[in-house]
Amino acid sequence: MRPTIWLTLFSLSLPATAAGQTDTPPDSVTVEIRMPKVVLDGVAFDAWLVPVGVPAGDSIDYRIALPGRPAAAAGTEMSGRIASGDSVLLQDLRIEGGGSMAISATTSIGSAEGSTRVLPGWLALLPPLVAILLALVFREVVISLLAGVWIGALFLYDWNPLTALWRTLDTYIVGAIVDPGHAMILVFSFLLGGMVGIISRNGGTYGVVDKITKHAVGPIRGQLAAYVMGLVIFFDDYSNTLIVGPTMRPLTDRLRISREKLAYIVDSTAAPVASIALISGWIGMEVGLIDDALQSMNMPYEPYVVFVQSIPYRFYPVLALIFVLMVILTDRDFGPMLKAELRARREGKVIRDGARPASDFDAEILTPVEGKPRRWYNAIVPIAVMTIVTVAGMYTTGRDAVLSSGDTDLGLSNIFGNGDSYLSLIWGSFLACAVAIIMTLAQRLLTLQETMEAWIAGLKAMLFAFVILVLAWALGQITIDVHTASYLIHLLTGNLDPRLLPVLVFILCALISFATGTSWGTMAIMMPVVVPLAVALSGEAGYGESDTYTILLGAVSSVLAGSVWGDHCSPISDTTILSSMASSCDHIDHVRTQMPYALLVGIVGMAVGDIPTAYGMSPWISILLGSAILLGVLYLFGKREDSPAV
Repeated sequence: MRPTIWLTLFSLSLPATAAGQTDTPPDSVTVEIRMPKVVLDGVAFDAWLVPVGVPAGDSIDYRIALPGRPAAAAGTEMSGRIASGDSVLLQDLRIEGGGSMAISATTSIGSAEGSTRVLPGWLALLPPLVAILLALVFREVVISLLAGVWIGALFLYDWNPLTALWRTLDTYIVGAIVDPGHAMILVFSFLLGGMVGIISRNGGTYGVVDKITKHAVGPIRGQLAAYVMGLVIFFDDYSNTLIVGPTMRPLTDRLRISREKLAYIVDSTAAPVASIALISGWIGMEVGLIDDALQSMNMPYEPYVVFVQSIPYRFYPVLALIFVLMVILTDRDFGPMLKAELRARREGKVIRDGARPASDFDAEILTPVEGKPRRWYNAIVPIAVMTIVTVAGMYTTGRDAVLSSGDTDLGLSNIFGNGDSYLSLIWGSFLACAVAIIMTLAQRLLTLQETMEAWIAGLKAMLFAFVILVLAWALGQITIDVHTASYLIHLLTGNLDPRLLPVLVFILCALISFATGTSWGTMAIMMPVVVPLAVALSGEAGYGESDTYTILLGAVSSVLAGSVWGDHCSPISDTTILSSMASSCDHIDHVRTQMPYALLVGIVGMAVGDIPTAYGMSPWISILLGSAILLGVLYLFGKREDSPAV
């Protein structure tokens, strides 16, 4: 997920005004203590002392009584002077033993008190775990996500089940919809669905299938075509997913390739490609986080150089891309994916009986009109327009952002890293719809009414996926409010051997990303923690500059790769949901078939990559060794459709 969605991760979900306080008129002068709604037993949290209504230029004295010991204080009190417009950050507070806690402050303009409830830490894991387990067991993702959100709201709102239900609806679901970043995703996805509806009805997608089928004469070439298209659209993971899936689905259906396999190819060539590309919408986020972390330690390294040098150490996305290609070229599968492929190849069922595709473009209203020509360019031209406009939009918005910040670096990486992919996708998908409509009407393939009916049908085909997305976003906010990530960090960090730091960071980031459904949010949480930890542990162990830098690269790459791994496996991740939607695959079927492959690649990456490279092995040797192991697993456990042993 993107930074515009997850900025609240830095502020512990915008803590509410202290309990017991009433709203004050704008012209009154007072002081407030703002604390999270709940905190976890033994887990550090932050609070804020905020003056309200203090005239500009004035300042006030304060004295704060603390129940815990912040890192910056010698005792249980803090005092000082605060200017108008500023706030006092009460950092690294904690309480042991549960119950509740209160903070009181006395200032020259009055007093204030803030309180919060303290919950057992393990409760923070329940909302995402319940949602994930219910979804995997019962294959009903909507109820599962709703249950996870409600359970989290139950913890936050005094264990009142009715209040938790109302807050689930009016706070978390509505909040997920009105978030600007989320709204943009919904808008461009709707527009993309409308475009797909038109080019399906006017015969454009079937024309593309007819053209490609002449060359992609079998399942291997069909899958390879989807894989190559996924590599070509490297600049943005959302664009990748939402273009490759709908374009290739009619072809893979005709070649009897399961929707699960298409969703796997789409998902595995989206975030893994965008996360390591030198020009993509990810790079600004990644380099920015690295830069902030390095500056916090006054380290003289260039953040972009660290980013580039970390790429060979990101074993999960690199090996994931290699493994997808191996699966395609060997035509071997194992586990649930093998069953899905056998069903598709032998029975012609690209989805299982009873499956509920995350989108449905198979409605009769979206089938081509009989007797009308199926021209491939009626699909390719709108898709090309969308791609070109999106790239141009990212360049334009990125260049404007760089220039407005006073930065003189106008390199493509810096420009695309600062580009606004949301706005660009909306512009591109809107113009693609307009072009599709104009081309359809100009060739008299459909009447205006039929064209708009196809457009509306395309929107409707996306509806189920949107419900899942909104609930996943709501659950993501719940995990922020109950501090799921903070608890996992608290649980799994301690005294570490510096050489083991990369692999442990990879596991921790994977767990956080899996539980919260966001790779970007996980990066934002972990990078500021991991870089200082890597430097400190290396210094304590007496490592030289070269060894310290190796550990640093491993730790940075583990944050970036582990976040992608957990997000890739998580059924509540928006990119996983979008892959199901774009491929018209049952969402839980996609998760169940993809997870064994993702787990295998992640485990191999840790075993031959994160651990040995921390002791000095070249990452290129690790990649070669990991590729050989993955190929061996495919031949040892994988089966072909025509294998007599199947």
